[in-house]
Amino acid sequence: MKRFIEGEDRNQSTLSLECLEDYIAEDNPVRVIDVFVDELDLGQLGFGRIEPKVTGRPAYHPSILLKLYIYAYLNRVQSSRRIEREAQRNVELMWLTERLSPDHKTISDFRKDNSTRIFSFLHSLGRVKTYCHDCLMDSGMRRNDGNLAELSQ
Repeated sequence: MKRFIEGEDRNQSTLSLECLEDYIAEDNPVRVIDVFVDELDLGQLGFGRIEPKVTGRPAYHPSILLKLYIYAYLNRVQSSRRIEREAQRNVELMWLTERLSPDHKTISDFRKDNSTRIFSFLHSLGRVKTYCHDCLMDSGMRRNDGNLAELSQ
């Protein structure tokens, strides 16, 4: 097997100093999701459980679950079980959720308890996307093969 590219031994220990930040590019869409959700006032939008209870097991903050759900929505992952698997193996989701991986029941309950708020939120997100697209077109920019290019005058 000398003529093939060989991978690293799976049993080899490494002293890796890399962090998740190193794997996420500056222009990655997960950064937009992170900043966007962090800027929202989830209490004002009607999301429950913003303040943690004093007793019982600590819960996931609704912003983490909303980030997870928005990422899944944008990447067309609908099943709570698939979202759970993606949170465990997808580096972008690990970065976005700060290495938290809620189980499928938690994801499903969040979706069930906040379905009307999530739906209206995603609807308004679609309007924002349309507005941004219109602003880019008005400013002389157009999409060309996934990249923005300036319109020739």
